Amino acid sequence: MCSEDRISILPDHILCHILSFLPIKEAVRTSIISTKWRYLFASISTIEFDRCLLSGLTDSNVDSFKNFVDRLLKFPDQVSLDCFRLSDGISWNDEDHDFDVSGWICAALCRGVREIDLHLDNLGDVLTLPAVLFTCHSLVTLKLNAEGSKIEVPSDVCLGNLKTLQLRNSVVDGDSINRLISNCHVLEDLAFFECFLAYARELNIQTPSLKILVLEFDVVEYRGFNYVLVINAPNLVYFQYTDAVAEGYALSNMKSLEKADISIYRFDSSDCETSATHLIQGICTVRSLSLTIDEVLFRTCRLPIFHNLIEFEYHGLGFNGRETWLVEFLHCVPNLKTLTLNFLVVAETQWKVLHMEVPSCLSFHLKEIKILNFKGDTRMFEMISYFLDNAMVLEKLMIGMKTLSETQQSTVFYQLLQLPKSSKKCQVVIF
Repeated sequence: MCSEDRISILPDHILCHILSFLPIKEAVRTSIISTKWRYLFASISTIEFDRCLLSGLTDSNVDSFKNFVDRLLKFPDQVSLDCFRLSDGISWNDEDHDFDVSGWICAALCRGVREIDLHLDNLGDVLTLPAVLFTCHSLVTLKLNAEGSKIEVPSDVCLGNLKTLQLRNSVVDGDSINRLISNCHVLEDLAFFECFLAYARELNIQTPSLKILVLEFDVVEYRGFNYVLVINAPNLVYFQYTDAVAEGYALSNMKSLEKADISIYRFDSSDCETSATHLIQGICTVRSLSLTIDEVLFRTCRLPIFHNLIEFEYHGLGFNGRETWLVEFLHCVPNLKTLTLNFLVVAETQWKVLHMEVPSCLSFHLKEIKILNFKGDTRMFEMISYFLDNAMVLEKLMIGMKTLSETQQSTVFYQLLQLPKSSKKCQVVIF
């Protein structure tokens, strides 16, 4: 009994869309199904060269592979490309094979590609990309992973339709990167992941359309931190920043900020506290804040009131006096509803003798407290007791005990239930 081939009767553009979800190897294999399928793979809108495609590549067949790539990218009557991607784990700079990566990029740009995602390693100190890449008007998304190479940006850069720019594992020169950012006029998502910021006196980000900003820089001894971070982004919704404290911060017009994830460290700055304080002052309109610091880096007496902040996650890395600092900070967040704490309580902690006015958020608004990495020692019980004594409307206390055995967890849970609570609605949950 002959079954009907319902897939082959679909229009070509739908079949090409389906093929775009397959690895290139599998898409090419469909050419043997029938004459209708013979050249369909050449019209797919997403082209990705990955490790699977290069498996089995030898000196004897490398020329055939390069010819195949050329035909695929330069096939007559091609549709425009949605995405061109060179995946990681492959040495595209292999001198034995002499891949024409620049030629492939140019061919993709000629086809009006909307997204380019390049993972390039072993390219030496400087990554030289085709100049046309930085003046392409069809490009909406650009992702570059240069694996330690410096990215050179030409002086005539202009990416008028670029909305997403992500750089990873790259060396970024201050002047080049400022030039690139300032010539992406509709940028919405800007991210630096594990990048090395070099030769920068100022990192200037003034982009009205920006909604997501991630600045995750390498913190290493031989890198200077004497730059000033300038941000003016009235539509910014999410801000992530990881670095040693810089020389200065000028953050303005961040009225739309919903969430910030800040990780800052003292390294080699003459006035660390003032700079760090300016950074935190600049995000005072945020609604959700995750803060990681390795000591008291900013002065709570100089902070504004965070009227919008309802979620606060605090990671402290080994400094004394944190209980006083934390309570002082809670005075700056009168409407806080959720508090998450993740730090080791040191021997000098003085929760029992903390003679300070109780923050108003504890009395009127705090509904949930989550404590991670609970060790079960006396000092941590004192901290929990402080919050239970003063959190009048607390509904849930969550305790993370992944380092304790089941027997220890049961014992600690029983002890927690015996602690007096100001809120009768409070439930204790361990996880």
